[in-house]
Amino acid sequence: MTTYGYFLSSEEFTPAELIAQARAAEEAGFTALAISDHFHPWNDEQGQSPFVWSMIGALSQVTSLPITTLVTCPTVRMHPAVNAQAAATAAVLTGGRFRFGLGTGEALNEHILGDPWPEASQRMDMLEEAVHVMRQLFTGEQTTHRGRHYTVENARLYTLPDQPPPLYVSGFGPRAAELAGRIGDGFVTMSPDVDLVSAFRQAGGGQKPVVGGLKVCWSQDQAQAVKTVHRLWPNEQLPGELPQILPTPAHFEQASTLVTEEMVADAVVCGNNEDAHLTAVKKFADTGFDEVYVNQIGSDHDGFFDFYRTRILPQLP
Repeated sequence: MTTYGYFLSSEEFTPAELIAQARAAEEAGFTALAISDHFHPWNDEQGQSPFVWSMIGALSQVTSLPITTLVTCPTVRMHPAVNAQAAATAAVLTGGRFRFGLGTGEALNEHILGDPWPEASQRMDMLEEAVHVMRQLFTGEQTTHRGRHYTVENARLYTLPDQPPPLYVSGFGPRAAELAGRIGDGFVTMSPDVDLVSAFRQAGGGQKPVVGGLKVCWSQDQAQAVKTVHRLWPNEQLPGELPQILPTPAHFEQASTLVTEEMVADAVVCGNNEDAHLTAVKKFADTGFDEVYVNQIGSDHDGFFDFYRTRILPQLP
């Protein structure tokens, strides 16, 4: 049975707005929450970027829903040992309802300390070592590690949940899907791609959870919804590796001048057509996803949550 959750966008909303959305999501019948982990928004129009670990602490006190980061890069901006401590505390605060989504990250967030931005193969190698370090620390034993990318000396986590948080590994290509199958407790990918799901399962993922999500813009005015998405999230339509290598919001704004409203209208569900929303969400379930997270772009969250509570969630399998 597929879980349908709500995706909290740290890039677009203030801490208070995210907390209000989490409460509204639970009241509307969503059964899980995901939250993005960014240092920068993708562009200045989005305009926010609160610290995800502070947000998870706050969310743990206002909702009973499971919370998953989609996703954290544990390799550059913060050392995996510090990420392990943050994840362990999040799992304690949520009563074991925290799942740690992990990925190789974007230069947008990870280059800020002046570290070089490695190419994809090295980033995957760093992620694999980071997962190893975190799993060692989750045992509660004193850990010393001297690896290719990370050093840990005499580190021990004292605040631990009863069970380590599951590590869900993100991937958008076959090599990353294979890595997720090999080292992850689940797989995160943002398109309903049956080949990627199959690659994950064949590489060792088996029946572990597959997690995905989509953005929509519910509105009574479809044309205005398209304009809203084009203003706030044109970066979603940038091709290839650009989202991983562009270093600043200004660079994303420059690249996004190539994105048209027509491209947005073709790619994102905009407006209040029930069939369009249902088809987009069901596509993930039909592809074998276990969890699907929906994010509302823009400001009309009251209308969105009422629409999903009354029209969409009751019809989902």
